[in-house]
Amino acid sequence: MEEIDYRAPRGLDPQQLLQLASCDWIRRHLNVIITGPTGTGKSFLACALAHKACLEGYRVRYHQLSRLLEELSVARADGRYLKILNTLRNLDVLILDDWGLIQLSQTQQEDLFQLLDDRIQKRSTIATSQLPVEHWHQNMANPTIADALLDRLVQPAYRIELKGDSLRKQLAQPSS
Repeated sequence: MEEIDYRAPRGLDPQQLLQLASCDWIRRHLNVIITGPTGTGKSFLACALAHKACLEGYRVRYHQLSRLLEELSVARADGRYLKILNTLRNLDVLILDDWGLIQLSQTQQEDLFQLLDDRIQKRSTIATSQLPVEHWHQNMANPTIADALLDRLVQPAYRIELKGDSLRKQLAQPSS
C-alpha cells in the first residue's frame, strides 16, 4: 500500500484506501470493485490490497478471470471442478482480474454465480474491470443469472473508479 502513487490524477481517495488498508472490509466479508481505463493501476491496486491482507494473515489468491473460467471448464471435464470451487470458496480474499474482457457464456455465468454465492457474507472478493459496473450486465448471456451474480458481487462492495491516462504510457516516455 505504501507504493501507491497519489500524484497521478486517477481519482484515488487516500482516505478510502487508508480504510481499506485496515482490512476491516475483509473481516466484514465485503468486496472491492476497481474500475477504470487500461493502465490506470487497477491490478496493481488489487494486488496491493491483497498484499496487505497477506501481511495480516489472510489467505489470498489472484486469478485473471478468463483463465479461471477456462480452468473451471477443464476441471468440469476431468472431475476436479468441486475441488477447485471448494478451494476458492475458502480463500479469505479472491482477486478476479480483468472482469468484462470476454463475453460470459451461460456456463461461465453459472460457474461465477456458484463461486460468488458460496462466498457472499463469508469471504471477500476483489474484481477489476475496464468496463464501468453499469455495463457488466450487457457482457453476460443470461440476464437472470447476471442479476443474481452481480447482486452478490456489487451490492456488498467498496467501489474505486479510476480515471486518467495509462500510467504505462507515462513510464514508456523517455525523460528529457
